[in-house]
Amino acid sequence: MPQGVGGNIGPVKPHLLPRAGTSGALRSESRTRNAIAKFEAVTKNYGNVRALADFDFEVRAGELVALLGPNGAGKTTAIRLLLGLAKTNTGRLTVFGGDPASVDTHIRVGAMMQVGRVPETLRVREHVDLFSSYYPNPLPTSETLAIAGLEELKDRKFGLLSGGQKQRVLFALAICGNPDLLFLDEPTVGLDVEARHLLWDEIRSLLRRGKTVVLTTHYLEEADALADRIVVINKGRIIAEGTPAEIKSRTAGKRIRCVTQLPLDIIRKMTGVADAQTDREAVVIQTSQPENVLRQLLQLDLEVSGIEVSSAGLDEAFLALTREDGPRA
Repeated sequence: MPQGVGGNIGPVKPHLLPRAGTSGALRSESRTRNAIAKFEAVTKNYGNVRALADFDFEVRAGELVALLGPNGAGKTTAIRLLLGLAKTNTGRLTVFGGDPASVDTHIRVGAMMQVGRVPETLRVREHVDLFSSYYPNPLPTSETLAIAGLEELKDRKFGLLSGGQKQRVLFALAICGNPDLLFLDEPTVGLDVEARHLLWDEIRSLLRRGKTVVLTTHYLEEADALADRIVVINKGRIIAEGTPAEIKSRTAGKRIRCVTQLPLDIIRKMTGVADAQTDREAVVIQTSQPENVLRQLLQLDLEVSGIEVSSAGLDEAFLALTREDGPRA
């Protein structure tokens, strides 16, 4: 399958099958769906650097799986392997039961990579027409433009678009071939809040049509809102996997934010405190026993102020998981 400038793989072909059920049902169903891509004990090295180590992971049909991890965790390497842009050193990797680099695989896959470069002198419509011509069963150009919110920009040259508009064009090029499997690498970077939520709606629509999506993002709110399943990667290994609710349950259930004169080492020794970190002028405490921790705070610091108690989110779970994983010797 043809690749875009800068190593991007464009859109591909899917069959528009409706998907029934609620989002909650979809998340529970994802555990039993067939795997359409599978890593088995895969290792990938770049010189002396091990990017993936005995990596076992599968992408299940009809789900949106989000890959999360700090920079250098191995997410981009995993995506490059799935796209056939790199080869494993050891282990086995299949996509649709075959070689990720084969033409038969590529014509069923679309990708929107974080760094995308296409000719700036072509108009939006010309880009979509060109990429669509690479695939056997592309979407109509008008439908692609509508999905990506580009109808009013179709005659504008790519080089004259804003950063957010360029992101929408790259999304259009990823979906125009009607892919069964879609890779989205940081798809909403540069989009304002309204545009981000509109793109989320289009991604949900693709899932309802039976598509499968692999998402990488640093917006943890995005993974929480969209994912059926989250996989947290660190140092080339999977350190946690589950639904957003399951991942969030891996850390303390409540977050206390307050302004206190107590040092962190004292707070961390309090009964019920899982973690404590500074946040500007305040301290953020993770705990499953908020009432008990608040009593201790008030006993030790009568001037504690600005107290806020909230449920721990995906951000806190992600930070706790990657801290627990810690540096390896």
